[in-house]
Amino acid sequence: MEEKKETFTYTYSAKEQEEIRKIRDKYAPPAKEVSTMEQLRRLDRSATKGASVVSLIIGILSALLLGVGMCCTMLAGWEQYFVSGIAVGLLGIAGMIAAYPLYTRLVRRKRAKIAPEIMRLSDELMK
Repeated sequence: MEEKKETFTYTYSAKEQEEIRKIRDKYAPPAKEVSTMEQLRRLDRSATKGASVVSLIIGILSALLLGVGMCCTMLAGWEQYFVSGIAVGLLGIAGMIAAYPLYTRLVRRKRAKIAPEIMRLSDELMK
């Protein structure tokens, strides 16, 4: 008498396979070799990232300073704060106006710094 060996196989759907792959990728060791295109993208993003953070911080603090100056000018019965409120408000306006030129200057400086590496990577990709 021969014994039949039956096995049961089950395959996951494409949606489940994708979910399994995503979970597996979280726990897999990071890939040591980064593609040239990914390096190029990272360098391009780094040119504006730092400048954006700095200019946003300057702009937000300047807007808050403008708000403090406005509050000081609107205090009723406190005439001594009116002139100082105008001065503080003008400092806030000056900071907000300076935020964008600061951003462009920082981006230009960073792009000049990373330009040789960008050119090298782009030449490598274009071959």
